[in-house]
Amino acid sequence: MEAFTRDYHHPFEPYDIQKQLMNAVYECISAGKVGIFESPTGTGKSLSLICSTLTWLRDEQRKVFDHEVNIDGDDDDEPVWIVEQARRQRAEKLVQRRLELESRLASIRETEARQKRQYERGEPATKRAKGSHENGLKEVEDERQFILDDYESEDEAKTSVVATKPEGGFSTATLRLMQRLGGQAPQEDADTELTDELKVFFCSRTHSQLTQFTNELRKVQLPPAPWIDFGKESPPSDAQQQSVVKHLPLGSRKNLCINPKVVGAGSTVAINERCLELQQPSTSQEKKCAFLPNKENATLVNEFRDHTVARIRDIEDLAALGKRIGICPYYSSRATIRPSEVISISNPEEREGIDLPCREALGISLKGHIVVIDEAHNLMDAISSMYSITVTQAQLRRCQSQLRIYLQKFRNKLKGKNRVYVAQIVRLINSVSDCLDRMASASNMNEAPINIGDLMAGKGVDQINLYKLVRYLSDSKLARKVDSYVESAAKRQSSGSSSGTTSTPVLTHMQGFLQTLMNPAAEGRFFFERDESKVIALRYMLLDPTFHFKEVVEDAQAVILAGGTMSPMEDYARHLFAYVPAERLKTWSCGHIIPKDNLFVRGISHSLDGKDLDFSFVKRDSVPMIDALGDCLVHMAATIPDGLVVFFPSYAYLDQVLTRWQRMASDSMTTWARLQECKPIFEESKGSSSVEDTLQQYSKAIDEGRGGVLLSVVGGKLSEGINFADKLGRGVAVVGLPFPNIHSAQWKAKLEYIERSTIDRGGSSTDGKAAGREFYENACMRAVNQSIGRAIRHQKDYASILLLDRRYSTPRIANKLPGWIKQGLPPNNAAAPFPEVVQGLQEFFRAKL
Repeated sequence: MEAFTRDYHHPFEPYDIQKQLMNAVYECISAGKVGIFESPTGTGKSLSLICSTLTWLRDEQRKVFDHEVNIDGDDDDEPVWIVEQARRQRAEKLVQRRLELESRLASIRETEARQKRQYERGEPATKRAKGSHENGLKEVEDERQFILDDYESEDEAKTSVVATKPEGGFSTATLRLMQRLGGQAPQEDADTELTDELKVFFCSRTHSQLTQFTNELRKVQLPPAPWIDFGKESPPSDAQQQSVVKHLPLGSRKNLCINPKVVGAGSTVAINERCLELQQPSTSQEKKCAFLPNKENATLVNEFRDHTVARIRDIEDLAALGKRIGICPYYSSRATIRPSEVISISNPEEREGIDLPCREALGISLKGHIVVIDEAHNLMDAISSMYSITVTQAQLRRCQSQLRIYLQKFRNKLKGKNRVYVAQIVRLINSVSDCLDRMASASNMNEAPINIGDLMAGKGVDQINLYKLVRYLSDSKLARKVDSYVESAAKRQSSGSSSGTTSTPVLTHMQGFLQTLMNPAAEGRFFFERDESKVIALRYMLLDPTFHFKEVVEDAQAVILAGGTMSPMEDYARHLFAYVPAERLKTWSCGHIIPKDNLFVRGISHSLDGKDLDFSFVKRDSVPMIDALGDCLVHMAATIPDGLVVFFPSYAYLDQVLTRWQRMASDSMTTWARLQECKPIFEESKGSSSVEDTLQQYSKAIDEGRGGVLLSVVGGKLSEGINFADKLGRGVAVVGLPFPNIHSAQWKAKLEYIERSTIDRGGSSTDGKAAGREFYENACMRAVNQSIGRAIRHQKDYASILLLDRRYSTPRIANKLPGWIKQGLPPNNAAAPFPEVVQGLQEFFRAKL
């Protein structure tokens, strides 16, 4: 078939479904589409994504290079030799800097091949870093450092903190954000003349997944870039054919910082704040970070850049490289963006791939590039979480207390706009705090929506310009100055001993919350919350993630969302890409690489005695229902060899079930005891830090031949990112359907928003309610699909998947299962009596022995 003749440079002989995936991704990118791809875990999805995207990258580089070299000029009447000479001159101009870079990279690779062990263990090469590894950071006691600089910003183009003249082609606003995030603007040097190469931005959820991506990337051998062999008379040798992809893993300060004064701060946000603190003008020169790039050490930055892209490295490699060279890897990696061909980003900590201000501040443009987001099944939730924020009443009280302490000392020294804006901040925080107090005393409710008008009901608050106030907080560094002074005052009162605080300045957190007050009203909602510990909080929840991802879609050449369990896919088109024309959207799903007879899937509608299994919220608490569930699991544990993983809809229901099983006697034995007779039982606990220990004990029991039953929760720590391959997951069972609480204030607001949006787009009220119901069901089934996707991890694996609830036999629910799961269901998903299911399990596993 013609479609399969393209060489994707796959390091192994790809399976047919891998070829199909690579073709679909390549065609999606070529057509500039937004693609949603589902390929079950264990099918080589990540490697297929790498091969297809990088093959397109090389093909496009060749296409663009040939066009630039052979572009027609006004030389139709010129002799052929003159035309050819002009073409060669254009080509030499195009390749000169690239070849200079390639030559340096080749030299680095040769050196590292000879001295790899010495290189990996090397010490920082410069004397200027000496002494920077001393622990602790002495506070500067000069009170002048805590006083706010004069601030005059009525004209929004002018502030006293940021230069008014844009540098390096960046806007003043972008430079201001750069200063807030990184402390300095980019330096103009020869580095800016490096070609900004076509790129693939690869995003994934976790650091470990990006480490796996880096390992897969190392396996792929691409042909050289078109400029490397340009003008050579003979074809390149096999050695020359091997081309190292220029890869840059972007990381947070927590991953990359090499200054112990900073990295010892603890949390990611605390590390960020400590880093910025060392860059403040008020910090004496000897206290500043010795590793920070500047004009004097630009050569070290360029050395770091060249070593970074000379071979494929991960985050740990970059940190070690920075220590060896003696330069900050976090800031120096920014100079590596232009020549890089692949940039990898971890979503939870590095927002560069999604967040527009962060992309601008770091000099990242997605225009014409490719964005690939792996493990994208929770992308909408991740975006919503990224732009949602919670502030507790205790944090508000702390804000009030810190500002009082600060003003007691510096009130008379505040002038002009500083006095005005600090007073506005105090009024606004007081207004929000008073609103929470009124909500808490008005009733015993644990959650309720709050109107923004109620939050800003304090005296004079409605006159505050929130945009200017938030900008003032950013420009003035008020949060850091207040926090530093309060910390300094506390140290003096305690005879100089440090309080050891490494937390984020509470005003910085409050600043993030104040930004939500400027969001469009329809985009999100505010909620009053009171948890089980009576902690009162105010939460802003983003209801619509569309806007925050729209610029990515509009700028990029193509966007690829991929995952093992993307079903149901309708939500992405309706609630993330509603503005994207249907012809630009592409969805693709494939089966598994395993033979069909390696998967046994059943929806179990009836108990052992023939009663309906219905774990809906109103029926699941029934004692007979819990007893019937126990009988089913005992028979399943006795039939399924090795490991059986059981997912419950919530921790609370799991606790309720276990309480009943451990008390109820049946034939002189409790259900718990009967289950233990079959296999050892292991339980996932809510908030437990010992998940790894539980998993190790479960694995050990199986390795010893005792088998095991692992009781887990959908959406818990064991439902994502854990592989139950082979004996660890010969059976995966899901109890009920884990629908979220539809009566919660947040879910009510979300469904109301979906209904209203549907009507605004021309739908009827009935359409709106149907859309809300569909979204609600899809949220549930996406969690189920993620849990059952833990089984079957490679071609020779086999497992049974058992769905205990009569609703799994209904077409509406069954159709939301992934295609490869549906293939394992019996014809028409017919509900069989439980004894027949047990018999089917026996025959299935007997055939595998």
